Amino acid sequence: MACFIFGAGSFDGLVCRPAPGDYVIAADGGYRWCRQEGIEPDLLLGDFDSLPQVPELNHILRVPVEKDDTDMMLSVKKGLEMGHTLFYLYGGMGGDRTDHTIANLQTLLYLTRRGARGYLYGKDEYYTALCNGRIEFPAQKAGILSVFCLGEAAEGVHIAGGQYPLDNARLTSEFPLGVSNHFVGQPIRVSVKQGMLLLGLHDE
Repeated sequence: MACFIFGAGSFDGLVCRPAPGDYVIAADGGYRWCRQEGIEPDLLLGDFDSLPQVPELNHILRVPVEKDDTDMMLSVKKGLEMGHTLFYLYGGMGGDRTDHTIANLQTLLYLTRRGARGYLYGKDEYYTALCNGRIEFPAQKAGILSVFCLGEAAEGVHIAGGQYPLDNARLTSEFPLGVSNHFVGQPIRVSVKQGMLLLGLHDE
């Protein structure tokens, strides 16, 4: 089972729809995208600063406007409390709030630190994060994979299967060595011995 979270940012359609048993959270204005897709959220959460009118639902959790967490982060925490380990985040990129996009990229790191996997979807792209482990992306004839270090230097980084391999490399947050690798018709495997990586996949 997965946790689907809809934020108030730009929405470019679903890559996959919630299946029976999945849990859906609308984070404030993300309720608009649920309505658009004909999805009834299991929970509507937020301070309601991005939703003109709050619908009359039984499953609403109001939170203060002045708080440390974004509505997306609160939704993620709620999903983790319920035991979910797979998260699909929509409406978390684009729009006129780059700060919220960055906050949601950080949220991916928050998830992976807690043993969960999150995917943040934008227009023809998505991001996920990796901590002290490995991940494999299915083969594609075309596409771009970018690998960034966030935080302390990432040690023992390997990238295999792409146009530009890396072997036991050290990535830092001050130089984008891992940007714009290319799929060449085979799976790409990324691993890091120690550190945090942000991985972005883009259509060509």
